[in-house]
Amino acid sequence: MNYLNITKYVYLAVAAFMFYDAYTKWNDTSDSFWLSFILGASAVFLYFFRSNFAKKFAERDRQEKSNQS
Repeated sequence: MNYLNITKYVYLAVAAFMFYDAYTKWNDTSDSFWLSFILGASAVFLYFFRSNFAKKFAERDRQEKSNQS
């Protein structure tokens, strides 16, 4: 289960790369920078989405352990 905590940081790395790619395409006056920007924004959204659910699952596990005692 520890790998799930690591994968959310992969989303941040992908977002950073996509924003960099969008920036370089924007400076080259290319019209295709929007796709990189949208993918970067989606990666940021997925990072926060996974973080939120990881907190919910951790809280649920803590409650189940306290109820079992």
